[in-house]
Amino acid sequence: MADKLEPRAELSRDLSLFQLTMMGLGMMIGAGVFLGIGNSVYVAGPGGAVLTFALNGIVALFTAMSYAELSSAIPRAGGAYNFARTGFGRGPSFLAGWMEWFASSVAGSMYGLTFSIYTVRYLEKLGLLGWLPEAWSSVAVKAVAALVILLFIFINYRGASETGKVGAFFTLGQTVFLVFIGVAGVVVLVRDPSRMENFDPFLPYGWSKLLVTMGFTYVAFEGFEVIAQAGDEAVEPRRNLPKAMIYSVIVAAVTYVFVAFATIVAVKAGSEGIDTAPWLWIARFRERGFGEAVARLVPAGNLLLTLAVIFASTSALNATVYSATRASYALGRDRMLPGVFARISKRRRTPWAALTMTAALVLVVALFLPTMDVASSASIMFLFLFFMVNVCVIWIRVNMKDELTYGFVMPFFPILPLAAILCQAVLAVWLVNMSWIAWIVAPVWIGAGVLIYHLYSKSHVTASEGEIQVLEEEAAPAGNEFRIMVALANPDNAFELVGSATKLCQAKKARVKLLHMVPVPDQVPLSDAGRYMMEGREGIVEAMLYLAPHFPITTTIRYCRNVARGIVSAVREKRVDMLILGWDGKTASRHFVLGRVVDPVIERSPCDIVLFKGVAHRETRRILVYLSGGPDDGLALETAAILLDKKHGRLTVLSAANGSPPQKRLVDQTLAALGVQSDRIIYKHSDAPNPAEAILREADGIDVLVLGYGKGSLSRRGRKIEESLEQLARLPMALVKKSRGLESLTKRWL
Repeated sequence: MADKLEPRAELSRDLSLFQLTMMGLGMMIGAGVFLGIGNSVYVAGPGGAVLTFALNGIVALFTAMSYAELSSAIPRAGGAYNFARTGFGRGPSFLAGWMEWFASSVAGSMYGLTFSIYTVRYLEKLGLLGWLPEAWSSVAVKAVAALVILLFIFINYRGASETGKVGAFFTLGQTVFLVFIGVAGVVVLVRDPSRMENFDPFLPYGWSKLLVTMGFTYVAFEGFEVIAQAGDEAVEPRRNLPKAMIYSVIVAAVTYVFVAFATIVAVKAGSEGIDTAPWLWIARFRERGFGEAVARLVPAGNLLLTLAVIFASTSALNATVYSATRASYALGRDRMLPGVFARISKRRRTPWAALTMTAALVLVVALFLPTMDVASSASIMFLFLFFMVNVCVIWIRVNMKDELTYGFVMPFFPILPLAAILCQAVLAVWLVNMSWIAWIVAPVWIGAGVLIYHLYSKSHVTASEGEIQVLEEEAAPAGNEFRIMVALANPDNAFELVGSATKLCQAKKARVKLLHMVPVPDQVPLSDAGRYMMEGREGIVEAMLYLAPHFPITTTIRYCRNVARGIVSAVREKRVDMLILGWDGKTASRHFVLGRVVDPVIERSPCDIVLFKGVAHRETRRILVYLSGGPDDGLALETAAILLDKKHGRLTVLSAANGSPPQKRLVDQTLAALGVQSDRIIYKHSDAPNPAEAILREADGIDVLVLGYGKGSLSRRGRKIEESLEQLARLPMALVKKSRGLESLTKRWL
């Protein structure tokens, strides 16, 4: 019993805006920038080093906007894992968390090793390690790396407040050092303007090389990911998380650009030891090029560099350990991984078990694996994560905006996430030029995650509040018949709605799926949803008694906090061709035309839609169909023809005054194909200024009004569609909306 209760303990909420920003900067302004500048000069030239960080900063800001919006709406520990869980469900979310855990852990091991390498080498230059045999130097590096990793594991165990304070101290220190280097570069240039010649040629190897350097160094901008992990521990998370993400990316990008600039101008052409162009001399040292240049920039450059690297690597190590721990904690909290990962220290309020597992992973990578190649794998998986988050922000904004409370909404939606998706895909592909091993390690880790998910996570995961649950469902037999779904919202009028749908089902020779979304109050726990399904089951049974003798029928009863999203999800999942809904005729609403459920269903469903209002059990001898010249006219004609009494019925086709409806001959052919003889059709053309007025002039005595709901169908001369519907609401009607080809395909997959 104790194990079940422990995960419910809350994490301490201690992190301020300043601490959050410093955590993000700590993960960004890490040892990677010191290794990346020299390599960027080697691959892309002097101008390439500066542009690499400037352009990466812009691309990173696009993704930071996506993280900021989603973190403000879903402020929980887990970051991309939570976003993917909300947007795409259990499988993709497990992979997101699995990749987050690995990528952050490997980055942490790299930072630990970087700290150790620079510290040991500096001690050797001071002669303090003369007693150590040269063969033991690599062992010393590994040992120091293990010690510093364990130190920051302990700091993380002390609690979020301790983690934030220590991280802020080290991050502030490294930022000061790097700003000092940038300022020193500007001062040197002012004193000696000839050093601008170091940038000639600016891009000696062409623009394409920037893609290689951007892919390798993009991992230096992943700090907003660690901020997203702090949703459970941040003060005022909806306000502070977005601010911290955007501030940290801007500060990091500006710092990187200044430091890269200072690196190029630090070396004076023709000075002692410089036998070639300064940028070529820097490139000769590859990842050590930054250090060699800084040593010439300011007095005691080696000491300054060592201190900067120590501060940078430890702050980044602190942030990556925190991020990896929260990612694995989130997986354990939702039982994607064993529940032990979600255990929290009662005293420190920290996820000690997830921290222990993370420590083991970081140490194993640091001590036994070729870190640089695996770190490139981490870069690829960060790119994969960012790709997924940018897709999530689009999906969630389109489908769930009315369910979430946003503290920040990005501008220029969806241009920014789409631009980020394109850029990150290109960078991930180009990264193969730096490490082909990364394209082996990353798929292997992801493949292992897929295996774990199917063997363990899929059967143990707990349901989340935003998830759609299938409470009861009958599997449909194989076949390609026309699929009609009837959404039964109110069991009291289920029989009425089914009666309206019967003729459509018969005409289409359809396979029918009856859907009921269980309405559960927000304050009721998710586990109690099944208690509210009995009333819906009764409505389905009543409908089946009426329909079962005529059609192949299957049923599904589902639960979702948002009924509209549940219906749309079922339509997509079952690949429905037509959705039939009921409408109560109410139009008075501030934000909705037909209602808070019907509006989003009509907007997002990728199929034909027929909305019935008061049509059941009527003799449909007089039908008025209104043609506006829009894309819904064909479905309106078809629906009217199917509903019409073929022996005694009369069908009035009313054309819009300003529309361009199909020609009479085409209408005759369409209706004749549906069994309506030409002598039963009456054509009229209205000169009324508005659709509602035109319809009402011809509506006396009609049994059903059929009209399209698409754009322009009911709105003319500035009149809103809800105004027209309010006038027509007293009439029995069928509103139809035709699926739109490419638009429908996009909705089906988005």
